[in-house]
Parts: sequence; C-alpha cells; structure tokens
Amino acid sequence: MVNSLEGYNPGDFYDELFAEQGIPRPAAAALIQHIGKFPLNVLEQQQKSAQNMLFKLGVTFNVYSDNQGTERIFPFDVIPRIIAQTEWDWLEKGLQQRIEALNHFLDDIYNEQRIIKDQVIPRHVVESASGYLKPCIGLKPPKGKWCHITGTDLVRDRQGQWYVLEDNLRCPSGVSYVLENRRVMKSLFPSFFNTLKIQPVDDYPGQLLNLLMNLAPDHIADPCVVVLTPGIYNSAYFEHSYLAQQMGCELVEGRDLVVVDGYLQMRTTKGLQRIDVIYRRIDDDFLDPFVFRSDSVLGVPGLMEVYRQGRVAIANAPGTGIADDKMVYGYVPQMIRYYLGEDQILPNVETYFCEDPQQQSHVLNHLDELVVKATDASGGYGMLVGPHASPTEREQFKGYIKANPRKYIAQPTLCLSRVPTLIDGAFVGCHVDLRPFILNGGDRTYVNPGGLTRVALKQGSLVVNSSQGGGSKDTWVINTKAA
Repeated sequence: MVNSLEGYNPGDFYDELFAEQGIPRPAAAALIQHIGKFPLNVLEQQQKSAQNMLFKLGVTFNVYSDNQGTERIFPFDVIPRIIAQTEWDWLEKGLQQRIEALNHFLDDIYNEQRIIKDQVIPRHVVESASGYLKPCIGLKPPKGKWCHITGTDLVRDRQGQWYVLEDNLRCPSGVSYVLENRRVMKSLFPSFFNTLKIQPVDDYPGQLLNLLMNLAPDHIADPCVVVLTPGIYNSAYFEHSYLAQQMGCELVEGRDLVVVDGYLQMRTTKGLQRIDVIYRRIDDDFLDPFVFRSDSVLGVPGLMEVYRQGRVAIANAPGTGIADDKMVYGYVPQMIRYYLGEDQILPNVETYFCEDPQQQSHVLNHLDELVVKATDASGGYGMLVGPHASPTEREQFKGYIKANPRKYIAQPTLCLSRVPTLIDGAFVGCHVDLRPFILNGGDRTYVNPGGLTRVALKQGSLVVNSSQGGGSKDTWVINTKAA
C-alpha cells in the first residue's frame, strides 16, 4: 500500500512531522505509518466530517469587520502536530519560568516598583503602555496571583529553534478549540488513541475550576464562580459559554450583576446571590464604569471597590494587560534575571524598539525584511509583514512609525515551521504557531499538554490568526518510549 504522505516534500523549512522527504521525525513515525493506511479520498471525507461535527457543536468565532455575517466556523485540519514528550517537558519548564517572572513583574509595578527604581526597565516603558492602569496601583490580588490564565504564543524558526512570540494575559482565547479538536479527532480516528501514547487535554476545565475556587477566601466552603462575558457578539463567545458549561458555572453579563451591601451579587429568579469569583472575559477598560470607561455597559458599577476590599476575586486580575504590550515583552528576559536570578529558558524573538532613534533607523531602512507590530494590538491586526507588503504599504508604515514610535516594535521575519495540511486534495506544508495554556493559581503552575496549533491556510502566508483566515490542528504530545 502506498503511504498517502509519501510524496510530501517538507521543502527548505523545519517540518514538524518530517526530518526530510520520506523520513519522519521519531515522535511522528507511528502517526505517519497509521495515517498512511488511509487513502487520500478517505482523509478528505474525514476532514469534511470534522468540519460538520464542529459546526453542529457550534464551534464558531466572530469577526467584527466581516460584513457578510459575524459567525464563522474555525477551519480544522485532520493532520495533527506532534511534539515529543522530552521536548514538551522543556517547553513546560520555560513557560512556568516565564509566568512566574511576569507575575512578579505585575505585582511589583503596581506596588513597590523595584524593577523601575533599579533601572532594569525604564519608567516610561511601563507608564506609557496602554495596559498600565493607574487605578490598579496598590492592588493585592488573592493569593498574590495576577496572571491566572495565560496563552503564550510560541513559534519555531527554520532551524527548529523555539521562540516566544508574544504573551497573552488579559483574556486569552482558544482553549475551547483545543478541547473540541481533540474530541473530534478521537471520534474520527479512535485507533490512533488506542495505539499511540498521547497526553490527554480534557482535564483543563477541572483544573481551571479548581484554580478559580482556590481564589476565594478560605472560610468559604462552596464558592460561587461565574464566567463574565461581553455577550453573544464577542469574537470568543462560544468559548465563554463552553467553559462555563464544562465547569458547571453560570455564564453572566454585566447586567446580571450588581453591587449590594458591599458585595457583588447575581440576579436570579430566587433573588440575589453573592458571587465570590469572576472568570472575566472582558477587557479591563470595560470592567467598571466608575473606575475605567464611564460609557461601558459591559461591566459592573462598583466592582473594583468590592475587589479592592477583597470581597470578590477576579481572574485575570485587572491590570495584567500591560504584560501583553509588545514593548514590555522585550524586557521579559531582564525580568527573569531580576526576579528569579535565572537565564531565560525560552528565548524571545529579537526585537527592535522603534522609539529608540538608532533602532528606528535600522527598522526604517530594512522594512522589506522585518515584521512591524503595534505594541497594543492583537489578532494579527496593526502589523506589517515587510517581505510580503507592497512598497506603498511599507511607506505608509514608515509614516506610522515616525508619527508614534512608542506604538511600534519590529522583529526579523521568521521562517515558521510547517506541518502537512490537507488542502484541495493534496498535502501542503503550511506554517504554524502554538499557543499553550498555562494556569497559575496553586502550588504548581499547570501547563495543558499541547495547546492550540494555529495554521496559516493561505499557502505561503505567515499569519495564522483565525481573524486573518487561519485554521487549527490538534496538538499531540507523544511519549515515544511508551508508544
């Protein structure tokens, strides 16, 4: 029998499944052998079945700029991404180290500001960040934890070296796709999971619920936990409702909550019920119109005072958004050395600060080689991929950078690793990134094994975001010794 992947050519890239044409990587060898038993037309049918299953499950996301309608199915590819257990163990340690340092940083900048006073990070870098919120100065979150749920974006370059691309601490999305992608793959290919030693991912909701309940004061035996959503038009509403359902928690909007007698209360058909913990999926600016945006109708008036008094816990803590700033990102290696006395395990991508005149000059003279990103943007917006941009677009970005240099950083264009992807009846190498999800709440920082592999479905594209036409794959952490 001819293996359906036999003709696949990894090309001049780091391929996650193949070391070179016809030679699989050790952790992927068993998968390639198994998947090769399926004729190409059968795999195509399984791909369609996967999309139908996800559609029936309601696995969608919204695109605010889409005039054709808001809801879309997140495209899914049936060829998984493989990570060897030994490599995952190293990634896990690097992620745990990074989150510990970021948590120290958040607590420090909103309180003693030692890292600024010791001139490790310039004061203006912190205070000019849009995510730095003065109303959060002096806050002391429960158990000393600021960043409870983090989605850290990782990439590999042409040589297979891992890098941290960015941190997502405010309201990171995508874990529902991790869980549902796995559910679909187990339904379509049960033999894979019977044969291969694949790390499970389905304990994430239980781990998340335990984290949230542990944030409540110790004297509360049965804390009331809710998931706060902006509503059905939010891009990640499916995930909000999905996680609430999986954890057995109420999904609420700001209008369902009210502050009464100094406590946060939920309106129910039986009257008011006290809330102890909020897993908030709305941005800081909208949490409390008394403190942040006065025109917000998504949050709860008076919520921040209840939080400051220690009468409700919020995950992630307000103010964590500063860690998502791409200029602050550039200083994480210094944070790790300053707070932990260690060298970073997972390196950052080399980053140029456009506010520095010398670095800005380099960026402006090499725009055709660099990726330029707005420091306060996400989702693939506000960026320029220099090698793929037109001369007009590059000139436009030069104007943006000169007008507001603090708003932009630049990085080398990495040749992201690729994974075989089934497109129009053929296997095509498509670029991928990886977003593992990290829970930081107890004695041990939990990293869900695998994470969301996003894939650029437009051939040659380096932009993997769902809002920009990307899709996803299941991510398998495999112990080859036990397979």
